[in-house]
Amino acid sequence: MAARTGRVGLTPAAEDLVRRLAGTHGPLMFHQSGGCCDGSAPMCYPRGEFRVGASDVLLGHVAGDVPFWMSADQYAYWRHTHLTVDVVPGRGSGFSLEAPEGVRFLLRSRVLTDEEWKHLAAEPPLPTGADTDG
Repeated sequence: MAARTGRVGLTPAAEDLVRRLAGTHGPLMFHQSGGCCDGSAPMCYPRGEFRVGASDVLLGHVAGDVPFWMSADQYAYWRHTHLTVDVVPGRGSGFSLEAPEGVRFLLRSRVLTDEEWKHLAAEPPLPTGADTDG
């Protein structure tokens, strides 16, 4: 099977932080739920400590094997974009693992190119929480 068109990635700073957090907490996952304030930031959890919903969409994996999930409502809004997880100074008020580090994850986005759309049209739908064990 050919590799999927990338929908999510990490900046080098975010990748470094994810690897450090994985060294401390073990396998990780991201979830982007939407909403306001900290709900609009990607949250990083130990894998298995956040229950993925049946309609959540698996956008892909970052930093090797870290799944990045997004709520269906957010995916409907962001499906035309490539998302890049970055890390910036400041503390969010959520339960995301980076909070004690004095930094927070945030998303940067760009509209997918025509070439990326062409590839996406030929790919099967993204897996959902109903398709996998999270």
